[in-house]
Amino acid sequence: MQVDLFNQSGEVIDKVELADRIFGVKLNPELVKQVIDAQRANARQVLAHTKGRGEVRGGGIKPWRQKGTGRARHGSRRSPIWKGGGVTFGPTKERNFSKDINKKMKQKALFMTLSSKLKDFQMAVLDTLKLEQQRTKEAAAVMSNADKWFKDYNMGSKPRRQGVGVQTKASGKRDKILTVVAGKDKMLEKSFSNLPYIELFEARNINPYDVLKYKYLLLTKDALPVIEKTFKN
Repeated sequence: MQVDLFNQSGEVIDKVELADRIFGVKLNPELVKQVIDAQRANARQVLAHTKGRGEVRGGGIKPWRQKGTGRARHGSRRSPIWKGGGVTFGPTKERNFSKDINKKMKQKALFMTLSSKLKDFQMAVLDTLKLEQQRTKEAAAVMSNADKWFKDYNMGSKPRRQGVGVQTKASGKRDKILTVVAGKDKMLEKSFSNLPYIELFEARNINPYDVLKYKYLLLTKDALPVIEKTFKN
């Protein structure tokens, strides 16, 4: 399929061909949810950890003799029923939340999310993304055309969809944009790092969770062949 190709000024300069196997896949919400759940579980850090009676300090001797004191028998102050003793069945850092998901499912879910962004007019293709200087102000000036890229987006022969565009909320925050480039670019990374509504990604690292996390998706033209090559199988 063909879609509009924009320049940094927000003008349509040409058409670009998108692979149907990547950007024309029918959405299966159950599959996407399963893959994203697995991705989030595999990225989860296990922080909560409680000490059992074998890990807490003290308790090397018997608190008092077994008989003759009138008190209940005890063998150690590290017992869970003592204050300062070990915790019974508490959370430990040995827990494993990871989930297995096969490669084809992950790839299919990625294609579905990309296709969904295209179908919902929340994706645009940029001819190139270059800055003359390493400055946040210059990066913000380029991104000021985001409304043109998304609001005036016209996919093939379909009519333009009104009311779509990057919005600035009452709090002053803008809708977030995931910007995908072909490879690592330190100038772009440093220039965009101070813009909270922009996340810069290398094409080889794109994944379903981040595609859905951000409302809009901006792809550079040279990122398209990288995506096709990385996810060719």
